[in-house]
Amino acid sequence: MDSEAHQQIPRQCGGGSGHTHGHAHGPVPPVSRHLRKVIAAILLPFAAAVIAGLVLLWPGGAPGHARTGVGFDQQTRDGKVTALVDVSCKAAGAAPVTSAPSATSDACQKATIEVSSGPDRGTIFTETVQPDQTRRYTKGEGVVLAHAPNAPPGLRYSVTDVDRGLPLALLAGVFALAVVLVGRLRGLTALIALAISFGVLTLFILPAILRGDNPLLVAVVGGSAIMLIALYLCHGLNARTSVAVLGTLCSLFLIGVLGSVFISWGRLTGNTSDETGLIHTLYPGIEIKGVLLAGVIIGSLGVLDDVTVTQTAAVWELKDADPDANWRKLYGAGMRIGRDHIASVVNTLVMAYAGAALPLLLLFSIARSGVLRVADSELVAEEIVRTLVGSIGLVASVPLTTLLAALVVSADRQDRHRTASGGGADGAGAVKAARPAGGHRRAK
Repeated sequence: MDSEAHQQIPRQCGGGSGHTHGHAHGPVPPVSRHLRKVIAAILLPFAAAVIAGLVLLWPGGAPGHARTGVGFDQQTRDGKVTALVDVSCKAAGAAPVTSAPSATSDACQKATIEVSSGPDRGTIFTETVQPDQTRRYTKGEGVVLAHAPNAPPGLRYSVTDVDRGLPLALLAGVFALAVVLVGRLRGLTALIALAISFGVLTLFILPAILRGDNPLLVAVVGGSAIMLIALYLCHGLNARTSVAVLGTLCSLFLIGVLGSVFISWGRLTGNTSDETGLIHTLYPGIEIKGVLLAGVIIGSLGVLDDVTVTQTAAVWELKDADPDANWRKLYGAGMRIGRDHIASVVNTLVMAYAGAALPLLLLFSIARSGVLRVADSELVAEEIVRTLVGSIGLVASVPLTTLLAALVVSADRQDRHRTASGGGADGAGAVKAARPAGGHRRAK
């Protein structure tokens, strides 16, 4: 009967505490009514505040602006390469390219481009491709065209990029298929949570910042909404997920405080690229330094979720394996697991930031600047602060979440373990206490 009852438990994500956890191997046991009240008293006001923040700060779309035609602010149209002809650079009106002091190349390529969208659809223009250009075209290839409506008729269109829609869509499809095949229903709910997170980012966080709202406040409200939706959707509405939520919240608060202090102390402006400069030009009311801090918080959120959920699940499993263990023993065992987690996660985070800034690091290497001089520049200092502040929050989340989980699981299980008949070290008593008289497991 025990075996059959265990097999009938729904193994899916997004359900109650009778469902399995993404990092665990067994069902989440029901919690006591008293503990549910305590957790609800803490998290319900927070969830209500997040909902109120979403309503009050909801931007209703990004504010409009006059097009500058610079960078990403250009109007674009779809295009297609219809013909390619090899020509002389001199004949095409382009200067020959010198790749070495004694070598000059006069082999250019003339591409015929057709506009395939907008009111000028069907318009044809040509573009000369020099041999030293990185981008080379192929016949039939889709391209992205910059459109300058106020320019002379022959100069209104130019190629700015190639169309990568098909390979990106195919890659996204392969990713979704792999997640569903391996994760099954839990993988499907993870994809739904990912779509919701992307929706909050694009429909709330970005437009609200562009509207001029405080970037830190917007990031806290939006990030909290993403955290609540993703964690409870993927790991179920139970005490274990709630402990992970509390651990994530405390760690995000620490990251916000440290980020604010060191961004101000280091005199980081956040205006270190052409993109941020363009944003500040288009929307002067945006606090660019606040955008930097908001990016630190949002960037740390995904890794924090993984750490806190894993640590909470580990403590729950340790308690199931040894029902007599007190909170101190659970905390010590959980921290031994957490130390290995810290080592791998921090290294992953640092390497991710280093990979994103690799072209910048190559430029500094070419310039042969000293390590201290490179680190002192705002471009690199910004990444250092982002990496170290996020890493400190990750490191702090391990002992904090482990302690919370150990205290909660011990307080929840002690009374039921004492009243359970035959409650030995194998956890049989705790299992029996979690069942009604009929022998079937309750799902709360």
